[in-house]
Amino acid sequence: MVSLPLTMGRGTTRKTCLLKFLVVDVPSTYNVILGGVGEVQGDPLQSRRCYVKVVPKGQKWNVDDAPDQIPPSKKGKTPEGENSEETETTAKVQPVEKLLNIEIIPGNPEKTTRIGSHLGEEAKKEITLCLQRNADIFAWTPQDLQGIDPQVITHHLNIDPSYKLVKQKKRHFGPEKDRIIQAEVNKLMAAGYIEEIQFPE
Repeated sequence: MVSLPLTMGRGTTRKTCLLKFLVVDVPSTYNVILGGVGEVQGDPLQSRRCYVKVVPKGQKWNVDDAPDQIPPSKKGKTPEGENSEETETTAKVQPVEKLLNIEIIPGNPEKTTRIGSHLGEEAKKEITLCLQRNADIFAWTPQDLQGIDPQVITHHLNIDPSYKLVKQKKRHFGPEKDRIIQAEVNKLMAAGYIEEIQFPE
């Protein structure tokens, strides 16, 4: 456990709090980045050279010379004359190991979380018991979120109070989407996140 200062905001709205961070020495897909926004000190010319060297050169097309032609697909020939097809690979974030579902509230299969399967039996038991003892910190519905102390951080819309309120034109997304949107709005209203106000026409 380490205590580090955390600063949010800027200028007169800046606030620094001392928060405790739990350091765990285990493999993880996620990392924490400590620090704030800063200026990168480097050589733009050298950076550009590295970029040009790594990125493959593509074929140039002039739309004005051949407006009716469609650029060829990614299927082509290699320099040796063999047919090849470029495949796009998208990196996906995946767990470093298989995860096991555990019940935070025993007997309630809807309120679960997951822990790593590579943990020892004793570690699994201790983590499960710890999570179950602290089941009250989990938020299962919007109503369970108690919010953040305004002394820590707040958000305000930068609106001039002298401006007259204007009612936004109602938009329709189709019967199915309208039902989904209404259901989400009802959840936010039930949790107290939003409230209905009357706008002048």
